[in-house]
Amino acid sequence: MVIFMKAQKQISQKAYMSEGFIGKYQKLVRDTVIPYQYAVLNDKADGAEKSHVVQNFINAGKALCGEDAGDGFYGMVFQDSDAGKWIEAAAYSLHNFPDPELEKNVDELIEIIAAAQDEDGYLNTYFTIKDKDKRWTNLLEAHELYCAGHMMEAACAYYEAVGKRRLLDVMLKNTEHIYKIFIEDGHGGFPGHPEVELALMKMYRLTGNEKCLALAKHFINTRGTDPDYYKRERAGRDWTVWGNNAEDNDYQQSGVPLRKAERATGHAVRAVYLYTGMADLAAETDDTELYTACKRLWESITKRQIYITGGIGSTVIGEAFSVDHDLPSDTAYAETCASIGLMFFASRMLENEVRGEYADVMEQAFYNTVLAGMQLDGKRFFYVNPLEVIPGISGVSPTHRHDLPQRPGWYACACCPPNVARLISSFGKYAYGESSDTAYCHLFAAGKVSFENGMSLVCETEYPYGFTVKYKVSGSGRLAVRIPHWSGKFSLDVNGNASSNLPENGYIYLSVSDGDEVILTLDDSPRFVYASGKIPRLSGMAAVCRGPLVYCFEGIDNGGDVLSLRLDTGKEIIAESSPDLLGGTVRLSVPALKISQTDSLYTSQKPFSTPCEAAAVPYYTWGNRGENQMRVWIPD
Repeated sequence: MVIFMKAQKQISQKAYMSEGFIGKYQKLVRDTVIPYQYAVLNDKADGAEKSHVVQNFINAGKALCGEDAGDGFYGMVFQDSDAGKWIEAAAYSLHNFPDPELEKNVDELIEIIAAAQDEDGYLNTYFTIKDKDKRWTNLLEAHELYCAGHMMEAACAYYEAVGKRRLLDVMLKNTEHIYKIFIEDGHGGFPGHPEVELALMKMYRLTGNEKCLALAKHFINTRGTDPDYYKRERAGRDWTVWGNNAEDNDYQQSGVPLRKAERATGHAVRAVYLYTGMADLAAETDDTELYTACKRLWESITKRQIYITGGIGSTVIGEAFSVDHDLPSDTAYAETCASIGLMFFASRMLENEVRGEYADVMEQAFYNTVLAGMQLDGKRFFYVNPLEVIPGISGVSPTHRHDLPQRPGWYACACCPPNVARLISSFGKYAYGESSDTAYCHLFAAGKVSFENGMSLVCETEYPYGFTVKYKVSGSGRLAVRIPHWSGKFSLDVNGNASSNLPENGYIYLSVSDGDEVILTLDDSPRFVYASGKIPRLSGMAAVCRGPLVYCFEGIDNGGDVLSLRLDTGKEIIAESSPDLLGGTVRLSVPALKISQTDSLYTSQKPFSTPCEAAAVPYYTWGNRGENQMRVWIPD
């Protein structure tokens, strides 16, 4: 089994147990999200759109047996992937909270999936039910490899969580089939929706199967070497799923070999899934050229195309990156899945090089866009995450129809809800890492973590609302603690004595021994944040943050109207603990002016202003108290 990583590697899921803020969310996923999503997959959730996911697998199994395939296939071409992500979320939850009934449900679903696998290893209900002869003829649109990738991830997670390899064996057989098609038979294509690349790397690390590594290399090395592939593929078939433009190589990330890629383009989720696979492969094979390309793509996203909330993909047209510094608040797309994918990318970049900026972005994306993607009760979800919502325009105007003022219960395209569930349930894998001699603390979360070198930590913190992080050490070794870029001041004490060590690439490295107590104290001051002058729509605006949390202003806290607010950035922001607000949060009281309104569409009369205290709440909590205005950026 391959376990070495160039710089550091994720801890195994079994090495961490959460408490505190993250533990609360993991319990919410266990108690509400996973059961609800299981009901949705089985078309038993009241008020949710029909999913048909489980029935698709049942119908595919019937078709393979020569029986009538019932009511056929229903849903998106990638509908199978929802089952994979749900199994993965359930697997992580089973590790955190053993549950015989949930494990039984997973086992039963796996048997249904296994029965839908063809003798040659092929597994995809869309083509098994609808048209077997069209397999592998529409890589651009048909998501066969994408669905395979999510099921591979599920197989790895379930085996690691409970030790059962039924799904793992199914996906190893599927890998053999994919290897035959693309390596032995010389199919010249590559995934239209990347994802299988990162999944194959997980399979390789878990099983040591060299065909998994060979396939990951093949798909990454092949992409972009034949820019006309999708064009020829489209000319060779008389059917389409979406009507995608086969010649838009920027959108497909297929215009140049990946090692020569200069900037992030196209569908944002596909991009970061692809870059995750690239970074993973670079770390596993010590491919410095590939890692250098990853760094260019990372810079393209995080220096020129990212929202303050960690959202990426600014345009609804293709759910995509647009151009540098085009980051509108009111028409933002910022898909929840894209920020999850950005976290994946960041975690794999850490495997190549331990730099605080990678963990900083993981934190930014998680505490803002990812958490905002799910309602506080775990029952409703955002696909799109705008930074400004005005009822009557948002969700209504043709230009703003995608920016909804309230979270729906489910979607026909339901990629985001199970993605959020699996990310939250596996948070520890992103919070901590390890190398042969060092334990890394990338993110701050209460709980216990154990490392392969014998060291273990108990972390006590109320983060992200409390800014003291205490580690109690068992064993001995080297400990690396991240200092977030947003913390203007900090202190780090070991057994009551201030450490004189300085940060190296965003981390302070300490030698620790059994019984040591390490206390990190971060800056709890609320702060105003200003955007680059290159972002045209944010000129003269300011946002408010505290710790990793971006705050927003909702109408319900501000007399129903946030459009008339102007921030007074020369005065101090006051943080107020609000245990009864939005499940327990910290509210910010921000000095501001309220501008008078007029009934006229335009007027020559200058508005007057009245001093006030504007109230701000964490962005991730917005939209939980009914439909109202919301803004992150306010004129200064």
